[in-house]
Amino acid sequence: MGPQGAAPQRRGAHAARRTGWREPRRAKSTAGGIGLSLLGALVPGAGLLWCRRWIGLLLFVPTLGGAAVAVVRLHDLHALISFAVDPARLRTAAGIVAACTGIWMTSVVATYVLARPTGSRRGASWVGATAVVALCLGLAAPGFVATRYALVQADLVSSVFEHNATATSPRHVTKENPWGDQRHVSVLLLGGDGGVGRIGVRTDSVILMRMDTHTGNTVMLSLPRNLMNAQFPDDSPLHALYPEGFSGEGDPGNWMLNAIYGQVPALHPGILGASDNEGADAIKQAVAGSLGVPVDYYILVNLRGFQRIVDAMGGVTVNINERVAVGGSTSKGIPPDSWLEPGPDQHLDGYHALWFSRGRYGSDDYQRMLRQRCMIKALIDEARPVTLVRRYVALAAAGKEVVRSDIPAALLPSFVDLGLLVKDARLRSIAFVSSPDFVPGDPDFEWLRAAVQRALKRPDRPHHAPSSPASSGVPTTAPHPALPGEESPVEVASSCGYHPTG
Repeated sequence: MGPQGAAPQRRGAHAARRTGWREPRRAKSTAGGIGLSLLGALVPGAGLLWCRRWIGLLLFVPTLGGAAVAVVRLHDLHALISFAVDPARLRTAAGIVAACTGIWMTSVVATYVLARPTGSRRGASWVGATAVVALCLGLAAPGFVATRYALVQADLVSSVFEHNATATSPRHVTKENPWGDQRHVSVLLLGGDGGVGRIGVRTDSVILMRMDTHTGNTVMLSLPRNLMNAQFPDDSPLHALYPEGFSGEGDPGNWMLNAIYGQVPALHPGILGASDNEGADAIKQAVAGSLGVPVDYYILVNLRGFQRIVDAMGGVTVNINERVAVGGSTSKGIPPDSWLEPGPDQHLDGYHALWFSRGRYGSDDYQRMLRQRCMIKALIDEARPVTLVRRYVALAAAGKEVVRSDIPAALLPSFVDLGLLVKDARLRSIAFVSSPDFVPGDPDFEWLRAAVQRALKRPDRPHHAPSSPASSGVPTTAPHPALPGEESPVEVASSCGYHPTG
């Protein structure tokens, strides 16, 4: 090239140096180009910087900063919980993850295009291109999973905890003051026999959890489904209608405790005020009036849908100490379809887990209550992190259709924090079953409320090994001396072991 042609090139080179633009540094081989692309996949922007493209700093610096923030945040459990139950932040995070993944993949492709050696053979070029595509897919997979999980979690929280306000939930609570300056919060756990929004649901499981917000110490009070004449608080409009308790003409089954959720909205729509779930309002007031304990919130689980959750988890493992009927009706003389036979470590799918929890043929409500607690324990044991991650989408889909609650989404972080306290605190469980002191068909509510107050006021004290399960008016699973009017306490953890002789 002559002097006249060289001059423009020299002027271009000088201009490039003045503007900071330089020809990209290239790898000496295809393998080197692939290696630089891998570097860019591992550390965003690093490959571009090697190629003398300072735009890589726009990826490299934020990545380092983000990693530092993540290290700090991962040790802040409350911050993680708050994030996981905030649908708006979850959806924003999903969009950010998707955008960052796209930018990351683009940077990997750009790194290879800039770093690949000139004059490569066609075969080597195909190998390089294939490797870059594989790297991009490797980046896309976790990005896709993270985005999907964030959106699924946001949908779950929105479906269960938003637009489900009731007329009886506490009004003077905020995110900063979640308990309204109260020492205790109570949550009513309900097990229904149909879809959570279906008219006519019967709540066959009724358990009130009263938790100390400072210590996590918890008392669980279980009422039988066939409790008659359920009481309502004196200031409730339902008390004016049923001053002697919930009763009336016709089928007695329509006046039991488990019928209130469906019957009150049908008989007296809107009586308790504006609500997204009038049935929940009614049974909350029935439990509050009957036990003499305020009821703040409820959680309803569709027991038929419960089997979907168990199946999504891959089943559960329980010890079966006596035959449990699958189907059948004692009152109607209908024999069971089959039996769950006694044996240790029985792995049950959702269908059989449901019958283990609900089977009544040949057993009483007390035995059924114990099995339900054993099933809760089995679910907790099965909820290993790896299982939850692998099956999370199916679990969330099932949970969205199975669970309903009036706990505000804004209070979920506080409830999760409280749950962590409860997990390591004292838990006592009292089940009111038929006995000489307590007859569900004609209950003595003064005795019932007095027993509840004794249970709530009794100090936590250690107790030695429990005696064998026996029929009692107020059996309790807590390792404590019996309350006045109680027999010896029953240890539920022991009842969940394998004791085939009973």
